[in-house]
Amino acid sequence: MTSSPAPLLALCLALGGSFALSWLLTGRVLAYLRRKAILDHPNDRSSHSIPTPRGGGWGVMLTLIPAWTLIAVTADHPLRALPILAGTVALMAVSWMDDRRGLGPAPRFLAQIAAVVAGLTALPGGALPGDGLVFQGLLPFWADRLVAAIGWLWFVNLFNFMDGIDGLAGGEAASIGAGLALVATLAALDPALALYGLAAAGAALGFLVWNWHPAKLFMGDVGSVPLGFTLGWLLLVLAASGLWVAALLIPAYFLADATITLLRRLAEGKKVWQAHREHFYQKATQRGRNHAQVVRLVLALNAALLLLAVASLALGWTVLPAGAVAVVMLLALLARPVRAAA
Repeated sequence: MTSSPAPLLALCLALGGSFALSWLLTGRVLAYLRRKAILDHPNDRSSHSIPTPRGGGWGVMLTLIPAWTLIAVTADHPLRALPILAGTVALMAVSWMDDRRGLGPAPRFLAQIAAVVAGLTALPGGALPGDGLVFQGLLPFWADRLVAAIGWLWFVNLFNFMDGIDGLAGGEAASIGAGLALVATLAALDPALALYGLAAAGAALGFLVWNWHPAKLFMGDVGSVPLGFTLGWLLLVLAASGLWVAALLIPAYFLADATITLLRRLAEGKKVWQAHREHFYQKATQRGRNHAQVVRLVLALNAALLLLAVASLALGWTVLPAGAVAVVMLLALLARPVRAAA
């Protein structure tokens, strides 16, 4: 379904306003975390060496929720985002308890399932058969929604898994939000979609000021889990609008790194829900690259993937092999040790 693009002023306000508010709130959150000594202490699975405040995701989410609420109430379908906003708040609460006291996998997973099931009603077409199929009619409606739910649940968790070095999760969130906004605008989709994306990008960039290497604070589950939920919804909406190739390409690095690592750990008989240092980006920091260097490489790949996503508007699925090659090349580069200077 095509629509008139969002006004330029609204797009600028979504990005700039969210950036400014997130930067301000994250600074306040940092002061609070330091005062309360809410710290992430290094262990054998950490990629940092000094105690660092954890919970900076509060700054991101306390920006994103009011921004998305404002966008929702001015959209053509103001109630569509209600399950997403409610699920985001619930996931923040559960994730903060996990950050503070450590919850088992069962309550975390159940909360995520509940949020995703409720969120399915916010997809185009809602919970009733009709238009808005994520897999474009390749599956019957019930299977379309089931597979979409499983994929969404995986995306929530992989986004959390990939939040392991300074700047990576914030940079990826900014890339996904901005990339989705550009594709949605060029394809003349619902203007609210571009506004949601830019608000997410701005909130992530405001946080990134504080989280760039060396990070002054970490996002924590309170940020990474609800961010994965909200960004996952936007990507599913993009796919349900017919742009499934772009929806795959924009987050392709996170999808590949997390999925390949999960499958490898499963094959080795390891507990996949336990923290570890086996992702490609983590191995890169162990083999000679610092956090900022790794994130810059990922952002460069994301820019190339965005160009392919834009090209897919005209060329369709034929750009997917180029995207796959680009991702594999970066994974191979990250896995390769850096030669020490002579």
